[in-house]
Amino acid sequence: MENFAIVIHGGAGTILRDSMSPELEKQYKAKLSESVKAGYDILSKGGTALDAVAASIKVLEDSPLFNAGKGSVFNHEGKNEMDASIMDGKTLMAGAVAGARAIRNPIDGARVVMEKSPHVMFSGEGADTFAREQGLKMEEPAYFYDEKRWQQLQQIKDQEKITLDHSSGTPGWVHPKDAEFLHAPDDSIGAGKKFGTVGCAALDKKGNLAAGTSTGGMTNKKWGRVGDSPIIGSGTYANNKTCAVSCTGHGEYFIRNVVAYDVSALMEYKGMTLEQATHEVVMNKLKPQGGEGGLIAIDTKGNIAMPFNTAGMYRACMNKDGKSEVKIYKE
Repeated sequence: MENFAIVIHGGAGTILRDSMSPELEKQYKAKLSESVKAGYDILSKGGTALDAVAASIKVLEDSPLFNAGKGSVFNHEGKNEMDASIMDGKTLMAGAVAGARAIRNPIDGARVVMEKSPHVMFSGEGADTFAREQGLKMEEPAYFYDEKRWQQLQQIKDQEKITLDHSSGTPGWVHPKDAEFLHAPDDSIGAGKKFGTVGCAALDKKGNLAAGTSTGGMTNKKWGRVGDSPIIGSGTYANNKTCAVSCTGHGEYFIRNVVAYDVSALMEYKGMTLEQATHEVVMNKLKPQGGEGGLIAIDTKGNIAMPFNTAGMYRACMNKDGKSEVKIYKE
């Protein structure tokens, strides 16, 4: 049997077992299982890694449990701004959208940018316009409205604070000019801050790799802030020589460290294994800087890595034998 495998994530953060209700945990695990199975079914039938990545991510984008697509958080203006990217490890072609407001599935927006334009990234109104011209399903603002997300914004919108999806109030990155960019409280998963990006990486039967990432960004974000998710090399990277990677975490740190590409570079130029390279980046580079989060990755042999330096990360994977893992906490 030809080798293939898939791995997904639904965000990392302070996700603690004693803060999660049994019912909510069940919901998260069910949706993660549905997502990884959607991509696995495509791969098992000889489908492409790109198709598998898009299918898995769309399951998560369509769920209000995750900060992407339908579950996207609100910015300071009370609008949803969504980012996504996708990359083909065979051709190194990539596409991304940033600040999109009407694309039902932003990962599809990223893919049409890759496949139907000579460019890599479209932003704001341009991203929505191009997606509409390509026939993608678009939605009115009401589709993306979620009461819990709306209440998150109301708690902090008059303060100089942003929240990374869910938070316990622990200070995060502080601007050099002492602007008070602090994480704010939220009870949607109990206690703890959560980086609510979703992503997928896959290896298909032809040996091709692909990766994709999608997010709604930060609650109360201003000025068109963009994180690492739509940035090729920071939040997403795929190369058939090495691996495919999707990241989740405090985006500013992932951008500065070019995290997704760094994993690939350590493998290509230093001869590290996937496990060694991902550990080096997440634990030895990001963590000392205060860069919280994690990533998922898969190499050309189907090896999978899911390291994170937070208390938990929503994650799941399946290999060619159909063996699956669905996990939330650090184990």
